[in-house]
Amino acid sequence: MSARPQPNILYIHSHDTGRYTAAYGHALATPAIARLAGAGVVFRQAFSAAPTCSPSRAALLTGQAPHSAGMLGLAHRGFALHDPRQHLAHTLRAAGYVTALAGVQHEALEPHTLGYQQIVSPVAPAMALAERVAAFLAAAPQPFFLSVGFVETHRPFPDAGPPPHALRVPAPLPDTPETRRDMAGYAAMVQQLDAGIDAVLAALDASGARGQTLVLLTTDHGLAMPLMKCNLTSHGIGVSLIMHGPGGFAGGQICDALVSHIDIFPTLCDVAGCAHPAWLQGRSLLPLVDGRTHEINDAIFAEVTYHAAYEPQRAVRTRRYTYIRRFEPLSPVLPNVDDSPSKDVLLHSGWRERPAAAEQLYDLLFDPNEMQNLIDDPRFAGVAAALRARLADWMAATGDPLCAGPVPLPPAATTNDPTDDSPDGRLLRAADLV
Repeated sequence: MSARPQPNILYIHSHDTGRYTAAYGHALATPAIARLAGAGVVFRQAFSAAPTCSPSRAALLTGQAPHSAGMLGLAHRGFALHDPRQHLAHTLRAAGYVTALAGVQHEALEPHTLGYQQIVSPVAPAMALAERVAAFLAAAPQPFFLSVGFVETHRPFPDAGPPPHALRVPAPLPDTPETRRDMAGYAAMVQQLDAGIDAVLAALDASGARGQTLVLLTTDHGLAMPLMKCNLTSHGIGVSLIMHGPGGFAGGQICDALVSHIDIFPTLCDVAGCAHPAWLQGRSLLPLVDGRTHEINDAIFAEVTYHAAYEPQRAVRTRRYTYIRRFEPLSPVLPNVDDSPSKDVLLHSGWRERPAAAEQLYDLLFDPNEMQNLIDDPRFAGVAAALRARLADWMAATGDPLCAGPVPLPPAATTNDPTDDSPDGRLLRAADLV
């Protein structure tokens, strides 16, 4: 344990926000997030380990791939961590931190199993949550680890009326009146999120602990839009990651290194002065921030197994290429797409009948939106073979259950029929699938 004072850690996280804030160049009203970015370090190439809720959060908070942590689906649908004691809150608690949770967590049905000593607030709208967090911060014991989970920007979006002229539809979607109106709902909700974050940071300032607190702001994965959430392109796994406070996270820096959510746990261990647990698979961000290196990863990995329905996919991403392997089925799994006006646009245009590729390869330099699949281009056969082998090696090294074949549904878990159109369809258990 380091002799230096341990900083507080304020972990702020949102639902389904991707990189769609003003801090990442979008015309959205998020001034509080932009101010935090201007004071801290913005990681421009940060990625989640999964484009779905529980697996992404489990990876960040255990420092390992979702399948290594055991989180192959959604906690509220019966999936669970192999060992809740691998959660970050347990490690920081053992290091002398008071651990507290406010709002959303999606790693377990019972948050106390994760190592949280205090539950500051249940899930609540942004400003109500911020009010309860402010009361905690006003008298918080130090050092503290406080997880503040905003339900925003999870659907349903509010009805925001006619979209503003400057609003841009995300790159994978067509620019239509329906998709613009859908995005306007997101824009209204992300403004609510920003107001809540602003109130939390103002309360931290008022407590006098801002200088002793590392603030970490991120989200679980991409927007709840078709071709984004639950997809392994950057539209699904690209996330905002902004850090400010002790450890060198200051000065309005921009970091372009390739980083993963699994790199956060070892980073916080270093900042807190505690040893890295043996199960960690990530690498600390500190060498990037203090100038010791410009890269810590030559590749990052991501995965989907179950979301609302079974849709096993794995991906490896390097600085230049993304390679994605889809195991089954080779068609859109519509229950894994939140119902929305944007989804309706694609469905009405024949999306249900469009095949899904078994393999995808994208050249990120010439095709940053990952729209032109090069897997059958003979010029890229060598690249595809190398990334295919790299992904297989990672799956084997991390004990991926897909290496042994299809992953069965746990007895207590539920899933949708992958041929349904909506996540609101009938839920099935393992006995129903025999």
